Amino acid sequence: MNEYILQMKHVDKSFNGVKVLDDVQFDLKRGHVHALVGGNGAGKSTLMKILTGIYTKDAGTVTVDDREVHLLNYADANKVGIRMIFQELSVIPSLTVTENIYLNEEEKKGLFLDDKRMQQDAKALLDQFGIDISPKARVSDLSVGFCQLVEIAKALSKEAKILIMDEPTASLSDSEVKLLFNIVHILKEKGVSIVYISHRMNEILEIADEVTVLRDGKYVTTREAGDLNVESIIGYMLGEKRGHAFEYHERANMGERECMLKVEDLSVDNLVDHASFEVKAGEVVGLAGLMGSGRTEILEALFGIRKIQNGSITVDGKKVKIKCVQDAIDAGFALVPEDRRRQGLILEHSIKDNIQLPIFKQTKKGPFIDTSKVNAYTSQNIEELDIKTDGINKIASLLSGGNQQKIVIAKWLNINPKVLLLDEPTAGIDIGAKGEIIKIVVDYADKGNSVIVVSSEIAELMAMCDRIIVLFDGKVVGELNREDIKEEEVIQHAIQG
Repeated sequence: MNEYILQMKHVDKSFNGVKVLDDVQFDLKRGHVHALVGGNGAGKSTLMKILTGIYTKDAGTVTVDDREVHLLNYADANKVGIRMIFQELSVIPSLTVTENIYLNEEEKKGLFLDDKRMQQDAKALLDQFGIDISPKARVSDLSVGFCQLVEIAKALSKEAKILIMDEPTASLSDSEVKLLFNIVHILKEKGVSIVYISHRMNEILEIADEVTVLRDGKYVTTREAGDLNVESIIGYMLGEKRGHAFEYHERANMGERECMLKVEDLSVDNLVDHASFEVKAGEVVGLAGLMGSGRTEILEALFGIRKIQNGSITVDGKKVKIKCVQDAIDAGFALVPEDRRRQGLILEHSIKDNIQLPIFKQTKKGPFIDTSKVNAYTSQNIEELDIKTDGINKIASLLSGGNQQKIVIAKWLNINPKVLLLDEPTAGIDIGAKGEIIKIVVDYADKGNSVIVVSSEIAELMAMCDRIIVLFDGKVVGELNREDIKEEEVIQHAIQG
């Protein structure tokens, strides 16, 4: 028997004359975890969508179990044992866990749905993989992490030979990541082969047996994971493009700049306790802390999503009252949320549709929208932020995570906010796109605008921030100037409380 359950050879794919895959190969061994990595627009998702029948290849062959297959749709892929856990959650919030797991594959008793049996089977499936969720729970009541686990359970409800995981840990807590890795080990023992797509290098080195790297739509290399480290993977991913995006560049005259934002005694939902801080014009300030420290809650309060129970906010010398999102926008705030897919984008709409949402006033022509203005804004955003697309009407869900995040940032930059709020701005995107987004943020601050950034990646805080405010249990417990931070351990020690 061939040691490879899957072989993809000489695969080509173009969209509107633009070649996105060029003579790509990918070979997956039986019962192995094979990581597929690459920079922004490398072609990872396109290759996997060909494997799942969502796209059809222009050239090349796909062989499963020693037999060439022609995958024209997702049903064709399912028939040969290929299932995918998508980065964009496909669970339906209004349905229960059981209803989501068996959606379109319901079990019947005569002419009627066998709800009791499906609930029993769902519970057995969840228990088998250690997923502690009630099968009767409504998905809308679950956290994003648990929704991802439901997505995994749904994919595993039917026997799979090949399971594709696209950024499966992007929304998971540390404990949920451990649970996922346990699921992966169980599947390996059952002989399931796994394609694992992630931008988290340490995670890849922990879970993968082999690693294949793509760059700019071309195959670069396949190596045993044990022969690699983070630096070597990044080197393969970026090639000659590897630069110094994660190096901090001090901005001049920071001490002489005016205060843009002053927050005094801010209390929010018993999660933020009398927090006070300032942000100067042209300054990037980071909020650092453990999960539950109040970082996200501060941003959401400033943007009118959470109710402010106490405190005052001053923007550019003027006190403002923020009771809703529109108040925040009028005061000069803009928020790039942590979950771009749920909160930052309308995934099934085009780049142009997403870009125009905050700028209706700028693009109105009488009672109508001036399409030429919207097109101009969108084209300018695509060019300035280097959004990789074949047109302004490209559907957002078809873009890579890094390009999606650029759209979210672009649409808010178009209103020229005085204070840009960024919550985990590089979550779930590749190392190259992270560098590009860091540059976008720093360039925006260099124009005299203020930025507050929340990130769990300390290297990113050190690359972007002029000052870091430390939070613990909803309180401001410290402040670090960038010039005093010589290594990541300084911040790690500070956030432990």
